[in-house]
Amino acid sequence: MPDPEVLIAGAGPTGLVLAHWLARLGVRIRIIDKTTEPGTTSRALVLHARTLEFYRQIGLADEIVSRALKVTAINFWTRGRKAARAVFGPMGEGLSPFPYLLIHPQDQHERLLIERLAGLGVQVERRTELLGFEEHAAGVRARLRDPDGAESSVEAAYLAGCDGARSTVREALGIGFPGSTYSHLFYVADVEASGAVMDGEPHLDLDESDFVVVFPLPQPGHARLIGTVREEPNGGEPLAWNDVSQAVLGRIGIAVERVNWFSTYRVHHRVAERFREGRAFLLGDAAHIHSPVGGQGMNTGIGDAVNLAWKLAAVLGSRAEPGLLDTYEPERIAFARRLVATTDRAFTVVTSTGPVARFVRVQLVPRLLPALFALRSFRRFMFRTVSQIAIEYRSSPLSEGRAGKVRGGDRLPWAGDNFDPLRSLDWQVHVYGAASQAVADACAGQGLALRVFPWEGAASRAGFERDAIYLVRPEGYVALAAARDGAEELEEYPSAPTEVPPPARG
Repeated sequence: MPDPEVLIAGAGPTGLVLAHWLARLGVRIRIIDKTTEPGTTSRALVLHARTLEFYRQIGLADEIVSRALKVTAINFWTRGRKAARAVFGPMGEGLSPFPYLLIHPQDQHERLLIERLAGLGVQVERRTELLGFEEHAAGVRARLRDPDGAESSVEAAYLAGCDGARSTVREALGIGFPGSTYSHLFYVADVEASGAVMDGEPHLDLDESDFVVVFPLPQPGHARLIGTVREEPNGGEPLAWNDVSQAVLGRIGIAVERVNWFSTYRVHHRVAERFREGRAFLLGDAAHIHSPVGGQGMNTGIGDAVNLAWKLAAVLGSRAEPGLLDTYEPERIAFARRLVATTDRAFTVVTSTGPVARFVRVQLVPRLLPALFALRSFRRFMFRTVSQIAIEYRSSPLSEGRAGKVRGGDRLPWAGDNFDPLRSLDWQVHVYGAASQAVADACAGQGLALRVFPWEGAASRAGFERDAIYLVRPEGYVALAAARDGAEELEEYPSAPTEVPPPARG
């Protein structure tokens, strides 16, 4: 077996998505994981629109949507009664081909990714542990513990640390992981149950002292419960389901008939000081962890993977200078820091025992949120924020210009069929209206595909300028936005590729 160009440590969703994109872009990879098998519990549940857009590029979205549960409303309970129901409605209609959020358990999600990855000729190497590594001029030499317990070494051009909150890669690099841990102890349980809250919608009980969230699972009669445990275990014994207070469950009328998985945990909020050191990168929980508010964690890790994948492929394929990799950290760490700060504030309100937080939970939220969700502008604002389609890289050195409402660094706005060409995973130029001969010549000279779309209402509503040019990165972000006569800007754009990338595989 030839040495890989990229060694991926960790086969959770982040590592698996990185492997998918790299394999489709023709990069030799190895992906290792010290566990014996994929996860068997639901763990992360929520998939947002931006993740589904990435999955659409590699042919995974339709199958996941068909298996998952669409969420259309959330219910709020206080003091044993349903206080409000906030209906999302078509929150993201016109903003994304996926104007909703999905519940899709992580164990099923991982197995689909693994199955599709095998179709690309890549197998996850189980019971294979990264022990350490050292960098040299040409790459990284990693020490592994193989399934039989023996040690071996492997050479790779780059190492991707997708190995979780206790990342071996991060610790070996000596990168700090500042932040803190919330004081409360939480439980999570996947259950089979009955009752009024088992209606296929999320339910949140915002009580004065405790809270519980009920997430429906795709299988009827199954749900995920998350709640607080305010009493520490006695004598160091681990808590079991019977130790959890049943009072709050009784108040919302859920009858748990069987517990399929139960665990307790503490919530952390941390961001690594750096996401890169030399030829090693941190992604996903190895780089950032935060509260579960908004279901952002797994989706953010997948965004890390997609951002890094095309850049590695371009550098390894000699289509870009190694300096392109310098843009990974600033583009992703800025969002991670904002996300941790935002979810920290929201989580504090949900879990705090202070009188102000209790008032907000019990009195304000149930009254205010339904009224806000009745406003189309609020629903769209929330969709943009939670779905991650509002993530932008405007301050990146790869981002230039503005045309219409679209700036370099913005996610390419959705305007009907303009996402279809993104399946090629290559750089391309979009024009909405008519492309001048100068633009066509500039694209031909740069080896860029030119995609011309008719000027229609969808393009105008999305914020495009008629006949302007938009240089689009492989993962669907606008690198350069320029007016109709912007052929010169396109020719001078420093990061445009000098040749057409190889066709995507699979």
